[in-house]
Parts: sequence; C-alpha cells; structure tokens
Amino acid sequence: MPTFIGGPARVEAAGNKPKVIEEFVGRVNTATNEASVARMRSPAGWVEPGQTPEFDEFTVVLRGMLRVEHRGGRIDVRAGQAVIAHKGEWIRYSTPEEEGAEYIAVCLPAFSLSTVHRD
Repeated sequence: MPTFIGGPARVEAAGNKPKVIEEFVGRVNTATNEASVARMRSPAGWVEPGQTPEFDEFTVVLRGMLRVEHRGGRIDVRAGQAVIAHKGEWIRYSTPEEEGAEYIAVCLPAFSLSTVHRD
C-alpha cells in the first residue's frame, strides 16, 4: 500500500542566514533512511559551511541560482538546471544573488547530521 505524506517537516538549517528546509521524505518526517527529499528556500546572501557528506545529493533548482563550490572551482546552477554532488567530495552551497533560491534536494542515503561532516 502506498504511504501518503500529508506535508513536510521543518528541519533546522545551517548557515549564516535563515533557510527553510521542508523534508517530505527522510529520517525526520517519515523515518526513511534510504533516501531524503526536501524543498529548500534560501535567501540572498545565504552560505552554509563546507561539507564532505557520506551521501550523494541530487539538486534541481526551481527558482533563482544555487552556487556549488567544490575543490576544483564552482558551479552556478540556475532554475531549470540540476547538479549532483557525489559522496566523499567537499562542497559548499550558497545563494549569492538577490533572488535567493528555491530547490529540491534528494539525498541517497538520507541526509543525516552524523554523515554530512560539516567544516
């Protein structure tokens, strides 16, 4: 039988400014360890600490631009584009443009504070 999810759970975000994380599937909202799916909304000027996660993160930008810094440089991901951050690689996300960003993030396995390894 399918599992209906009536709405997301709000999850605390890291970074220098308030960012909204709404987890639809994951460890918090559905006790799912295999994957997490969350909608993120980050304001202009938001930046989070760098991280070297133990999960792959697939991100689709819905609005604005998400900057993804990595050891080799940076990638600016705009609305209608996507990026994959591979487990074990250092990355840092930010939204430097005035509009901020809205995006969907899927993590395999599910996001966890114990496996994100923030700087």
